Amino acid sequence: MLHIFRLLLRSFLLTMAVFVVGKLAFMLYNHAEYDYCTRDVYEVLLHGLTMDACVSGYLLVVPWLVCLVAVWRERLPLRPILVGYYVVVALLLAAIIGGDIVLYEYWKFKLNAAIFSYLESIEGVTNSVSVPYMVGCTLAFLLCAAAIAWAAIRGIPKTIDRVRHPRWATLLMVLIGGATFIVIRGGVHTSTMNVGVPYYSQHLFLNHSAVNPAFSLLSSLKRSEDFSRQFRYQSEAECAQTFAGLYPEPSDALTDTLLVRQRPNVLVIFMEGFGGKFVAEMGGLADVAPYMSLNIPKGIFWSNVYANSFRTDRGTVSTFSGYVSYPTTSLMKLPQHNQHLPGLAKSLRSVGYDTSFLYAGDIKVMGLNGYLVNSGFSTLWSDDDFTVAERNDSKWGANDRVAAERVLQLIRERQGERKPWMMTFQTLSSHEPFEVPYDRLEDKKLNAFAFTDECVGQLVDSLRHLPLWRNLLVVLVPDHGFLYDLTYESPEYFHIPMLWLGGAIREPRTMPVLMNQSDLAATLLAQMGIPHDDYPWSRNVLSPTYTYPFAYSTFPSGILFRDSTGVSVYDITSNTPITEHPQPSPERIRRAKAILQTSYARLQGL
Repeated sequence: MLHIFRLLLRSFLLTMAVFVVGKLAFMLYNHAEYDYCTRDVYEVLLHGLTMDACVSGYLLVVPWLVCLVAVWRERLPLRPILVGYYVVVALLLAAIIGGDIVLYEYWKFKLNAAIFSYLESIEGVTNSVSVPYMVGCTLAFLLCAAAIAWAAIRGIPKTIDRVRHPRWATLLMVLIGGATFIVIRGGVHTSTMNVGVPYYSQHLFLNHSAVNPAFSLLSSLKRSEDFSRQFRYQSEAECAQTFAGLYPEPSDALTDTLLVRQRPNVLVIFMEGFGGKFVAEMGGLADVAPYMSLNIPKGIFWSNVYANSFRTDRGTVSTFSGYVSYPTTSLMKLPQHNQHLPGLAKSLRSVGYDTSFLYAGDIKVMGLNGYLVNSGFSTLWSDDDFTVAERNDSKWGANDRVAAERVLQLIRERQGERKPWMMTFQTLSSHEPFEVPYDRLEDKKLNAFAFTDECVGQLVDSLRHLPLWRNLLVVLVPDHGFLYDLTYESPEYFHIPMLWLGGAIREPRTMPVLMNQSDLAATLLAQMGIPHDDYPWSRNVLSPTYTYPFAYSTFPSGILFRDSTGVSVYDITSNTPITEHPQPSPERIRRAKAILQTSYARLQGL
């Protein structure tokens, strides 16, 4: 019986040790995210201890069952049974811990079920990193898995000697099983283990460091199916009362007219990650986007726009369908749902517009192709429409200079056409790995954004000299912000520029109205005299019914709500506010929760 106890204890302590080493590796690899000290490391390990024990308890269940059988069955061959189990466990732990470590640099949140939706389009992963990096990660994964498997297997005896008192041994095994259950549960108190348990700091990085990545992944899988049952903060009646009036009924009335003609041609330039951090006029870094700065005085500059989400797939749906974003799922990857969404292109097609979309990368990535078709784009251009030579200097596809030249060519060919058109140009160069044929700024990331700014700026300048400029509206809007010296705790991350240019605008001006990027659809359609009744989450911000301006944004572990009183960022895993400025506001958080709850309830029926 002593051999059984040693085996189980050794297995438990081994997995605990693996998680401790994983935490240390996580903090070391991502040390640039936060300037932590030795005490922080100690507190991270301490606060993450119960969750690590919980996962270790789960992993102990199979060995416990095998040992329980061994109590009654003499000479049960333990090694053949448990070797396969521990090999699988070693591979999973190495993949989960390693994936959490390297992906945090890009995503800034703990590993969760979102990883599987992105792995469906593996190009999005491989294009972001170099071949040596992938080879190094693969070798590290194999070495870690081998080390874990070796450490686990070497302590497994071939068999368990005959147990003299199987009934007493069974009783002891039941006690061990009960103790394991308590560990898995997280203790004997009322609440059970959840992702928010290890949270202890005002610094999100330290909280993320303490969370066990395997638990984070499994818990997100558990709540990824039934949307209507997620985030039930309030009763239906209370939620409906709180939600009432936040998204007013559509109104065709206008308090301001921005266009000199209702039905201009429209070019939307959808800029990858181009947050306010790179725009000097928004308090961002100087000299990253000089072309944007030159064009702001020449157009309608919307200075108080907030992105709905944190990734391109979410931001695309919010921009072109005027839809709210979700922290745990992506509508772009749910064709059974997004086929029912409204679409800016679909609305323009209904009044005679020709609609097209140009993305010089793989348009099938993350389900983009299907979404664009569902949302009303009739013509799609992608990397297949560029030569190998045109796309050989970028992993994502043809760089923004090549793509912008193609956009200019396509628009020139449309001069003289009587049928109105709407085209979208999605940029891609300001994305990992930030390799661009440009060398103005030393910082590789900033240089990539500067390259996109120049490509877009030169495209606009070229269009300005064409006769069709008089009847053209150019809309510059990013898909989301960028985590350059920012985190999701920073409201500045979601603050993005939006600029309307072209001969179709009435006059240059600054629009300080607080809004979301999802409000572009209803606001633009109202200016064009096109109905927008089927956009429940998009608000015409120049309507007399828009009396309570606010912005609402989501990311995998939280939600943001901003209104005239300030801003709140709320962590939905620990159920605690993580940013409150200038003062805490239960009302802001209550409204944000009502939006989150309502959005999931409506998604279930979409």
